[in-house]
Amino acid sequence: MAEFLTGKRRTCMCGEVDVSYVGKEVTLMGWVNRRRDLGSLIFIQLRDRTGLVQVILDTENSSAELLEKASSLKMEYVVMVKGVVRKRVGDNVNVNMRTGEIEVVVDEVRILSKADTPPFVIGDATAGELLRLKYRYLDLRRESLQKNLFLRSKATQSIRNYLSGNGFLEIETPFLGKSTPEGARDYLVPSRIHAGKFYALPQSPQLYKQLLMIAGYDRYFQFARCFRDEDLRANRQPEFTQVDLEMSFIESEDDILSIMEGLIVNLFKDCWGKDLARPFRRMTYETAMELYGSDKPDIRFGMEIIDISQAVAGSGFLPFENAVKEGGTVRAIKFEGGEAHFGRKDFDRLADFVKTYEVKGPMWYAVNDKGELKTSFAKKMTEESVSRMCEKTAYRAGDILFVIADNDTERTLQAIGALRRYLGDKFELIDKNELGITWVTDFPLFEYSREENRLVAKHHPFTSPKIEDLPLFDTAPEKMHANAYDLVMCGDEMGGGSIRIHDKEIQRKMFETLGLSEEQIADKFGFFVNAFNYGTPPHGGLAFGFDRLMMVLCNTDNIKDVIAFPKMQNASCVMSQAPSEVDDKQIDELHIKIVEKEKADEAE
Repeated sequence: MAEFLTGKRRTCMCGEVDVSYVGKEVTLMGWVNRRRDLGSLIFIQLRDRTGLVQVILDTENSSAELLEKASSLKMEYVVMVKGVVRKRVGDNVNVNMRTGEIEVVVDEVRILSKADTPPFVIGDATAGELLRLKYRYLDLRRESLQKNLFLRSKATQSIRNYLSGNGFLEIETPFLGKSTPEGARDYLVPSRIHAGKFYALPQSPQLYKQLLMIAGYDRYFQFARCFRDEDLRANRQPEFTQVDLEMSFIESEDDILSIMEGLIVNLFKDCWGKDLARPFRRMTYETAMELYGSDKPDIRFGMEIIDISQAVAGSGFLPFENAVKEGGTVRAIKFEGGEAHFGRKDFDRLADFVKTYEVKGPMWYAVNDKGELKTSFAKKMTEESVSRMCEKTAYRAGDILFVIADNDTERTLQAIGALRRYLGDKFELIDKNELGITWVTDFPLFEYSREENRLVAKHHPFTSPKIEDLPLFDTAPEKMHANAYDLVMCGDEMGGGSIRIHDKEIQRKMFETLGLSEEQIADKFGFFVNAFNYGTPPHGGLAFGFDRLMMVLCNTDNIKDVIAFPKMQNASCVMSQAPSEVDDKQIDELHIKIVEKEKADEAE
């Protein structure tokens, strides 16, 4: 039976006991991490969130009742111990423990809660992820996860302090809102009171934070919970946290980027003790795509993309010639010294990888140190064009050129950019000691969606176009650029934002270019558009992916390592079994029907 804490208070945490406590009586509480019985002495490692401390019982000088209780302790029992701290001497000192210079000689033990044998050893990260997620509350006792969540809390306070110190107000926005188009798939919540109608969980607080600017709050932020019903990846969850903010009366994006750089510098100083250099590097979207094939370029290694279209245009090799004639491009990356690392099977694997980007290739060209040629295309080219290609790429023996040609330039750049990143990861070319912080600016305002066969907003429909591009609304909207910016770190997007539209006529023009009718504008955005009639200040903002920032700060490539209770790849929670079925009564109250269930009932 569990005992109670009547009259007992914890004097300090386990990891806090040091030599300053020697000779003092302490009362500690925590979990049994380990117990060893050496006959004359019983050693117990006690654990709480601050760390471990060793407590001992002298069997010769302890009562039978105390020995019996100590001998019954098992891993993960929750206990209280009382005793006197003494200094360890000689070989007993454990330099690997923060409390390794002391131990507590116990004269009282209380069992506060017993524990079954855990399904895996606490702290064992090699146990299967599915099992650890099922018992997440046990896995969260792991020291590495605790450190991550402690750092997350520290980062939260750092950001709050910085933004509050710069005049930002922390204001919460609703979870239950209106479903709007031009985004990822919404999570919908049926209304019991309003039959047949639905709320949508926010993908971001975009409209609300702009309304706060219209309402005159000038500077806003919040740690916003956001929800997107989309396929998951290692750095994506269906529910996630944004550091969301907005500023009024700004003259340019520089006003926002300067404040945001300060936030990031302050965050890394507080959490890492590291001074980041300012100002951060800036790169236009066009440059990022041309050199790295990505709008989130990883600049921590070289292998920049090279345009060899003109060098091979008259090469006699039809895939190259046709790509150029059809308005496409031929691009190459050079893996310096890579020839020694590649066999035929490696080239075949790259072909399978690139196919996912709907292009052929990659083709390759390599000369080893003996002058032997390995190539999938150069023998079909004129010697002159091979020479031009090598000169353009500064090729040297031992290097490998990877080449992709296609009649769609954007597709080519995306494919070879992904290949570049793949090679960088596989062959450890990336300098992991660098963050590669870069602002990417001057994004296209629109992009063409093959799936929808129309223009869609590159970011969202409230992004302001460049003033000089306004005439292109009527003639060539696909050529317009946005006052938008993303912060890239470690080759991943950490945050993005834009100067917003504050002119109601430009906002209406934006909606019309996206193909929205007057009825659709009124239905989806009526409340928002109406607010523009009552004085809208120039404003802009940004949202950082807080979970992704924490992945960098915690040096992990798995988002589950920085979230207390994450979802699986299929957006389910194996611990709570969510999502789950609910009672028919609840379904009926919401005025909805489950089609699959009806079919199953009919089959029966």
